Amino acid sequence: MWTTLINNPVAYVSLLVGATGIMVALIIYTRARQLYQQTTRLRTDSEERLAEHEKILETERRELQIAAKEETLKLRAELEQEFKNSRIEAEKVRKRLEEREDSLDKQKNQLEELSRQLRKREEETSDKQAQLDHAVQQAHEELQRIAQMTSEEARTYLLSQVEDEIRQDAAQVMRRVEQEAHDEADRKATQIISQAIQRCAVEQTTETTVSAVALPSDEMKGRIIGREGRNIRAFEQLTGIDLIVDDTPEAVVLSGFDPVRREIAKTALEVLVSDGRIHPGRIEETVEKARQTIEDRIKKAAEQATFETGVTGLHPEVLRLMGRLRFRTSYGQNVLKHSIEVSHLAGAMAGELGAKVAIARRAGLLHDLGKAVDLALVQAADAISASRPGARRETLETYLKRLEGLEAIARNFEGVDKVYAIQAGREVRVLVKPDRIDDLSAHRLAKSMVERIESELDYPGQIRVTVIRETRAVEYAK
Repeated sequence: MWTTLINNPVAYVSLLVGATGIMVALIIYTRARQLYQQTTRLRTDSEERLAEHEKILETERRELQIAAKEETLKLRAELEQEFKNSRIEAEKVRKRLEEREDSLDKQKNQLEELSRQLRKREEETSDKQAQLDHAVQQAHEELQRIAQMTSEEARTYLLSQVEDEIRQDAAQVMRRVEQEAHDEADRKATQIISQAIQRCAVEQTTETTVSAVALPSDEMKGRIIGREGRNIRAFEQLTGIDLIVDDTPEAVVLSGFDPVRREIAKTALEVLVSDGRIHPGRIEETVEKARQTIEDRIKKAAEQATFETGVTGLHPEVLRLMGRLRFRTSYGQNVLKHSIEVSHLAGAMAGELGAKVAIARRAGLLHDLGKAVDLALVQAADAISASRPGARRETLETYLKRLEGLEAIARNFEGVDKVYAIQAGREVRVLVKPDRIDDLSAHRLAKSMVERIESELDYPGQIRVTVIRETRAVEYAK
């Protein structure tokens, strides 16, 4: 066969061409298959990418829908809030209009009331005018009646009129004569009193309404005030004294009209400053000890006064009351020193008049505890001491009486436990009994006190009334 092919070139070429065609066909087929497979893969990839893009587009579409929904809800909420605000504002406007209508109605009622009162006054004026006309008519009738009197009747009538005028003139003359006699008696009494004053001279002290307490440093002021002012509030509430912390270097000021309270506050504050432990519990304990200390001082002052005057055998309670006069003033004069002076004066005058000196001294020393046991002699000695030059100052006495009157008014109300007038009388601090006064009653009590103060006292500026109701529960662990 191969020999035939070799010998026949045409057949060989034909075979070669056929073989080549088959190979070319195979190559084309293979290439076509590869292209088909690539096309298939590309189409598959395209479909997958298309599906992926469709998923992305779907996700974005859903996100846009959600965002649009949220934006819609937000806008709806804002619109609802604006609508609500508009309704609130409209309600406010409506209330204001109603209040204005009520105010107009009240003004209308007031105008009607004023008009009614005006008509009533006009009626009263008309009635009075009618009464006046009637009185004038009666006077005319009386004059006509007098004109028809006999000469004797007219003479009697005129004499009665002249007698009344003479009596009035005589009363005026008598009053003038009495006044001249009184003035002459005052001049002579002044001369006699001046001679008595020259025989007795006692040291006089003028008490003020403030006391200063020295501090080791300005840092101590912060500790005295305490956190949120709790220490200073506790101190003022327990003592009834106003504690003033200002720019004064290394010092604070205690202000109060009651010298006993002020001395207790000063003693307690000095102990607290020296000790350094300052808190409400410690303050309460120290104030109580200071009260006991002042009581001891009161007792010693009374014993010293009885020793100076030679008065003995007094009851302990009388001694205690007399010792408290050490911290009292009258017109700027220390009352205990004034009582000692009166005792000496009464004894000296009793010796001159031949009376009992011991009784006069005892009465002079005790005269400010009760006027019921005073003799006429003691009243004269009291007047001599109180009226001599420099013994009294009217302004301080008036100021202290006003503060005492302020406390007395507040103390007269039911359920009041303690009363303190502080800040130079600009505030009244009232501590009530919590078992008898509730919170609502405390407000009513403050208002009632304000009304009483406004109606009964004359005072400059304004007075603040603070009612404090405090309850405590105390138990002991054993």
